[in-house]
Amino acid sequence: MTPVRTTVVWCPDWPVVAAGVLPHEPGAVLHANRVVAASSAARTEGVRRGQRRREAQSRCPDLVIHDHDQARDARAFEPVVAAVEGLTPLIEITRPGVCAFATRGPSRYHGGDAALMGLVESVVAEVLGERGEVRVGTADGPFAAGVAARRRLRAARLVAPGESPEFLTPLPVSLLDRPDLVDVLERLGLRTLGQFAGLPVSDVVARFGPDGGAAHRLAAGLDERPPDARPVPPSFEVAAELDPPVDRVDQAAFVAKSLADDLYDRLDGMGLACSLLAIRAETEHGEVLERRWRHEGALSVGAIADRVRWQLDGWLSGSAATRPSGGLSRLVLAPDEVRAATGRQLGFWGGQSAEGERAARALARVQGMLGPDAVKVPEWRGGRDPAAQVVLVPAAAVDLDGPRPATDASWVTAPWPGHLPSPSPATVLADAPLFAQVLDSNGEPVGVSGRGLPTAEPRRLAVGRVGAPERTPVWHDIVAWVGPWPVDERWWDVHSHRRRARFQVVTADGVARLLVLEASRWSVEAVYD
Repeated sequence: MTPVRTTVVWCPDWPVVAAGVLPHEPGAVLHANRVVAASSAARTEGVRRGQRRREAQSRCPDLVIHDHDQARDARAFEPVVAAVEGLTPLIEITRPGVCAFATRGPSRYHGGDAALMGLVESVVAEVLGERGEVRVGTADGPFAAGVAARRRLRAARLVAPGESPEFLTPLPVSLLDRPDLVDVLERLGLRTLGQFAGLPVSDVVARFGPDGGAAHRLAAGLDERPPDARPVPPSFEVAAELDPPVDRVDQAAFVAKSLADDLYDRLDGMGLACSLLAIRAETEHGEVLERRWRHEGALSVGAIADRVRWQLDGWLSGSAATRPSGGLSRLVLAPDEVRAATGRQLGFWGGQSAEGERAARALARVQGMLGPDAVKVPEWRGGRDPAAQVVLVPAAAVDLDGPRPATDASWVTAPWPGHLPSPSPATVLADAPLFAQVLDSNGEPVGVSGRGLPTAEPRRLAVGRVGAPERTPVWHDIVAWVGPWPVDERWWDVHSHRRRARFQVVTADGVARLLVLEASRWSVEAVYD
């Protein structure tokens, strides 16, 4: 299949731009405690993608941290897509920050590929202003055009027709954006796209499967879309009438979630998967809004619902000049391109299961009813405090269909001097700490010296609520104790400096507690079961 002449519009560091960080400001966007994007000023200081929060902040102490929010990224990208839409109507959004369109018609109308690239850069630069930059690349096929857009020299971003294979040949295989496959190829000595493309297709598919075959097509400069993509029957289109019209994102997203379920079930029943989704909305004043979202694989029901919610947020939360003049009266989801569902290879032990799929779909339904941030899932972050080691993040911000290494305690490898040894406490009283009194054998309060040593052995413990200690506290004899673990955090910051010491104690009633002494006050931080 001959690759389609394509133009890709790429806005570098888009998550940072969407977060409101200017290029000259040191800022980064983190997901699962790792950097996913950094500003130009932060990269100058040594901040790179994939770094942990602690390493990034050590390289750039003034780094401003933002959490990754895909809904925010999509909402901020809508004005960019609207600007490009003024030059060509059929635009495909790959992800927030990247969109593409076929150039055959627009190129002829605007005077050639070079002239079209200049127009696209100018209209997007006008929208972005000083918030970020834009790069445009044109080549045969979306992959080669995307690689060309990332070239720093503008002359290298325009690849002549038929020259995409030669353009890709000397480039590294890391551009395939498949870390596991790239790691194997580099260990085999295949370090360029040309070397990988020179392998027989049958051998690549036999060794690496369908995903390896798709990557081989990209390396060879062929179209990344397989030849079994087919026109979509109109019967797969799903629509809903909104009466009365809605102008709130949460109301429209609730309807969109049911449409996503219906669309996915229809395609799944026919053994098909959607790779290009068209989202259309009609307003009560007759306006028609439409966007296309592409996925290199198959869109799951959760991915369909997410993209519809992002797009609705971009339409309904825009400025007064771009926002629809009335509420939405009709919402339509149409798969513009489908392919045969290839399925997934399940593991013998663990891995993806039918129960996991049902759980993911149930979470997506709850999100549609209560909002994208209502459902949260745990992830390991590390830290010295028991309450900080595991955090809850919105389920909409993570990929529940793929592997999540952040759910494993081994994910956190950085050292935390002063952290508690295992086992971890079962009940953490972060929101409601308990007031405590710790006395020695003479009835005197126990403290911790400047050298981090206890002033006396703890012998008795009384526990009560902070601010309302019991009038007649129940005293417990301490039969075993260990500590202290002194912690002196952020000593360089006057406002966030904290100095604490922790003890583990076991009382005569068999209860094990984690005590903390801070500012001459004792409290129960956690309880061991």
